[in-house]
Amino acid sequence: MRRNSKRLIVVGDRVLVKVEEGEQRSKVGLYLPPTAVDSQAVQGGEIVSTGPGLALPDLGDQGDEPWKVSGAGREARFVPMQAQVGDFALFFRKAAVEISFEGEQYLVVPQAAILALVREPREDLPDF
Repeated sequence: MRRNSKRLIVVGDRVLVKVEEGEQRSKVGLYLPPTAVDSQAVQGGEIVSTGPGLALPDLGDQGDEPWKVSGAGREARFVPMQAQVGDFALFFRKAAVEISFEGEQYLVVPQAAILALVREPREDLPDF
């Protein structure tokens, strides 16, 4: 995510969320029961950036000394993220870390803490 001249890069299997505060019904139509809102067990917001996913180890040329780095120039491989920029995420609030970047408040949420995603239909993808 880029703001002004700085870039905020989300790493690993985490997402950056712009929080939707304190309403029982989210902008995308999800109903959050009062018990969830009051206890702040779950929270929702729009995903504005994602990390590349969970890194996969290079199992190719480990030999007897797997800690040694070999094959310089090999590209890292990742398990892709299920969450995408623009999705609305419903997640466990306790797993999130609050940050401030360029005067805006965000939450960094691990993908494992996301309970559900709401995604707008896209014209280039078939409906299922």
